[in-house]
Amino acid sequence: MKPNDEIFLKNAIKLFRNYKKLGEGAIAQLNDAEVLLQPNEASNSIALIVHHLSGNMLSRWTDFLSTDGEKPWRNRESEFGESYPNKAAMMGAWEKGWSCLLQALENLKPEDLSKVIYIRNEGQSVLEAIQRQLAHYSSHVGQIMFQSKIIKGNDFKSLSIPRGGSDSFNKEKFGQEKSRKHFTDGLK
Repeated sequence: MKPNDEIFLKNAIKLFRNYKKLGEGAIAQLNDAEVLLQPNEASNSIALIVHHLSGNMLSRWTDFLSTDGEKPWRNRESEFGESYPNKAAMMGAWEKGWSCLLQALENLKPEDLSKVIYIRNEGQSVLEAIQRQLAHYSSHVGQIMFQSKIIKGNDFKSLSIPRGGSDSFNKEKFGQEKSRKHFTDGLK
């Protein structure tokens, strides 16, 4: 184990938790009809994006170290065609996927990062797989946030530094002593 392996693992878990929180913050602002809204035929509704995320998470992170990440029971194509009847059902799937992911990550040890896992028979280190999924999931959470912002317009409540709030945010940050911490520490 290298000393940075433990730091990487802790930071990866914090980043995944942060993206989960951002997605939930965007979704919380929407009603049943809004999460099912499909902007056009080439786009996915938020419910379809969540279906895909949950399916991917359950497939990738179930028996993470011992089985291929593309499970035979997964039907990826249906993730983009079959939606949920309502927001509550969608959020149940959201939670199930994120719980699977976070439990798998929290059970990893720093020395696991160099182990090789497979996704569709393509080998990669656990560290590479974590980075792959972090990039994948953050892009979909970004889609959820963007679509939520379009749907809500001026009623969208910012999930980061709101427009016009940079000066006061920076003033608060620079008013504190320098310290070493993860940027998500202390976020609401």
